[in-house]
Amino acid sequence: MKEVIMKYVVQNAAKYGKPNDKAVMGKIMAEVPELRSKAKEVLELVRQCIAEFESLDDAAKAKLFEKYAKEEKKEAKERGLPELEGAEKGKVVMRFAPNPNGPATMGSARGIVVNSEYVRMYDGKFILRFDDTDPRTKRPMLEAYDWYLEDCEWLDAKPHEVLYASKRIPIYYEHVEKLLEMEKAYPCFCSREEFKKYRDAGVECPHRNTPKEDALDVWQKMLDGVYKEGEVVIRIKTDMQHKDPAIRDWVAFRIIYESHPLVGDAYHVYPTLDFESAIEDHINGITHIIRGKDLIDSERRQRYVYEYFGWEYPITKHWGRVSIHEFGKLSTSTIRKAIEAGEFTGWDDPRLPTLRALRRRGFQPEAIRKFFISLGVGENDVSVSMKNLYAENRKIVDPIANRYFFVWDPVRIRIEGVEPDEVTKEVKLPLNPSRSEAGFRILNGSSEVYISKDDFERFSEGEIIRLKEFCNIRLEDKEKGIFSFVGWGLEGIKKGKNIIHWLPDGETIPCIVLGIERNYKGLAEKNAVKDVGKVVQFERFAFCRIESFDETLKAVYTHP
Repeated sequence: MKEVIMKYVVQNAAKYGKPNDKAVMGKIMAEVPELRSKAKEVLELVRQCIAEFESLDDAAKAKLFEKYAKEEKKEAKERGLPELEGAEKGKVVMRFAPNPNGPATMGSARGIVVNSEYVRMYDGKFILRFDDTDPRTKRPMLEAYDWYLEDCEWLDAKPHEVLYASKRIPIYYEHVEKLLEMEKAYPCFCSREEFKKYRDAGVECPHRNTPKEDALDVWQKMLDGVYKEGEVVIRIKTDMQHKDPAIRDWVAFRIIYESHPLVGDAYHVYPTLDFESAIEDHINGITHIIRGKDLIDSERRQRYVYEYFGWEYPITKHWGRVSIHEFGKLSTSTIRKAIEAGEFTGWDDPRLPTLRALRRRGFQPEAIRKFFISLGVGENDVSVSMKNLYAENRKIVDPIANRYFFVWDPVRIRIEGVEPDEVTKEVKLPLNPSRSEAGFRILNGSSEVYISKDDFERFSEGEIIRLKEFCNIRLEDKEKGIFSFVGWGLEGIKKGKNIIHWLPDGETIPCIVLGIERNYKGLAEKNAVKDVGKVVQFERFAFCRIESFDETLKAVYTHP
């Protein structure tokens, strides 16, 4: 821990001449968010390290400057993405290819961010391609197409070109017909169970050597609607003794009599994802593909098509899965079922890992980009906490978010022992302590104020509390909620837990905050109404995005 602190002390001193404890604390908390609960102990260590550094002679300081300056440069480089193998400036073409059966999730965001960032690094081309050729088991949502476009633009990843696989079916027909003519593909009438026996045994099925004329005749009958679903499929010839059974003569086309949300009933013979993607990646000139290591088999299957056509396969990088502690394994299909069951209010429910939910909560797109770029593209699975994203977002919103009081589960208390004209004085509170130019907001003091139930219950009779920027009071009668006035200044006040927020009677509006573990009802200061649509900090509560005001202020929890 001391090594980490000293690193930031030295780096801060190198930039500004004299290390600043608050600046160093900010760096530490951003790197290790879980230390926030031990901020007091960490601050003490920071101050010790600063004192130790300042006691050194110039030669010793120079050595530390050299050591940590190099480390800072190395870390900065590591925070970016590694170079792409074989990439040439101006010639890189990459794609993000979602199935729009729901909105973009955090997993989708990683693909959007990393692919678009590489394209930016190499002045290349970024393609958004909807792999939507399964109208049943991966049925697309019509709204999701536009949602993906909105999310890409929001993440500063606007695609240079947008493609819809379902609208390009004739292209795939042309290519499979060529393969049938080349006798590199064939119609198979085996049931799934029958073909599994052949596949597992490494034996060719009876239809594998169908002459091309007969194969093309079957294909035409498939297009004409002669066959039922499951009666016949088109398979790509591979190696029926391949060590991996999943590679053996895989399905390229199947019959699905189901209306498609985008193209209706225009087609009923659909390509599988492996076939469609293989053709699209070639005709679109994709130079590099980043895909999950669980899709290695897809590449192995597709390489047969590339070999038959004499094409060069794109350079491929496989990355590990990223799991977010707080969300577990929430798949798109699982989320949809939960929404339909009433467990969530919709795809933008703040408790969900969708980009729509994160936008609603007030996360900044720059924070999401930095978060995913920092995870890199390694093959190892990565397990991270939302606290890391909170830290990135906090760096952006903390300097700009206005501060307001929100009293959840309010308790009304009475202050006795002070003249009415004194207690009703104006109380000036900074809108943002780090930006003096932001100015102040005004609350009028009152002998009757609201404080949070959480605060009220933890104080004992006789204990002195300070109402922030207002006055000091002593709890006299807990049962009746009576406090006595003690004074105006900070003398004798314990910093931290004994300085609390409050709201005066008569200057409040009802407020509800949609949270993650629970919703919070209470009162907010009227001043907050002017920040509808913005992220604010409800002091001693959390950062929140104020969503609307219609007699009640409605806010959505962002993060601590």
